[in-house]
Amino acid sequence: MRIVITGASGNVGTALLRALPAEHDVVGVVRRPPPSSQDVYQQDVYQRVDWRALDLTDPDATATLRSVFDGADVVVHLAWGFQPTRDVEYLHRLGVGGSSAVLQAADASGVGQLVHMSSVGTYAAGRYGQRVDESWPTTGIETSPYSRDKSAAESILDEYQERRGSAAIPIARMRPGFILQRAAASGLMRYGLPGFVPMQLVPLLPVLPLDRKLCIPIIHADDVATAIVLAVEHRATGPFNLAGEPPMGRDDVAAVLGARPVHVPSGVLGTLVDLTWRARLQHIDRGWLDLAFSVPLLDCSRAQAELGWTPRWTAPEALDDFLKGVAQQAHTDSPPLRRRSLVDLLRRDLTDGLISSRRLP
Repeated sequence: MRIVITGASGNVGTALLRALPAEHDVVGVVRRPPPSSQDVYQQDVYQRVDWRALDLTDPDATATLRSVFDGADVVVHLAWGFQPTRDVEYLHRLGVGGSSAVLQAADASGVGQLVHMSSVGTYAAGRYGQRVDESWPTTGIETSPYSRDKSAAESILDEYQERRGSAAIPIARMRPGFILQRAAASGLMRYGLPGFVPMQLVPLLPVLPLDRKLCIPIIHADDVATAIVLAVEHRATGPFNLAGEPPMGRDDVAAVLGARPVHVPSGVLGTLVDLTWRARLQHIDRGWLDLAFSVPLLDCSRAQAELGWTPRWTAPEALDDFLKGVAQQAHTDSPPLRRRSLVDLLRRDLTDGLISSRRLP
């Protein structure tokens, strides 16, 4: 099959490239393609991809995508933005506008299937610490820009399917919990940790100051990739919850870290996060904390029954794999997952502005 993947060099995209059978013809659409290698012996997963450079916020993105999608059997839409958190308008154009452009181009090109990467963040609050199936409302968490945009992107799919009826292209929606893997350690830490803090210190934290009520779904990127491959093989449609077991509470996270848990109410944490973000001391806005203390847990029965999917990694194993990557400064050659260099981060902070503020992270 010819499979086009937007965001193919990111966290989930890299795992998906590892999981896809070698016989598929894979095209990757990204803003910054990975560097090419002249080493014929290199087994890097990025070398199997026909890369196309495109920013999904470009005015002509839909037309460009149409030419890329022509002849595609499947489009897997993974591209999304997490920074700059201070430019929510850009993130909205990338996430929601980009999803609309992908959908329009896929429809116009008559692709065989669209796999859309949604999130647990698309779900409404109201069942924190309890499991929900795919019928739970997808109105998002109002205080989280990420959640609002994930919800808006699914609304675009709803409107399209209602308008086009039986003529609509088949769409599968993947709704995973928080996605972790070793290879994404540098990338995720660069987006979330201030440049002046060495990432290797994170696994050495002696205490974990969090609200004891924390309970979140976590999943390894490899298990998300497996679910996508199965959805393609089954030509599946509809939404699929994806999470590892068991759900992770504060004490579970502390146990993996080897840290002592200390109760700090989420309201106090939220105020601290907001104040430090406004003071430009760190890159994560309060919406991410609100999301962690609002989203429900996930009932994954549908993915297990219809796709034959079972996570290979437990949630603690996924977190442990990620933390080992943090300690080792794990990375890949792709721009989103490149090595987190303290010197480079500080240089860019001074010359281009903080990652939470500058136009392109």
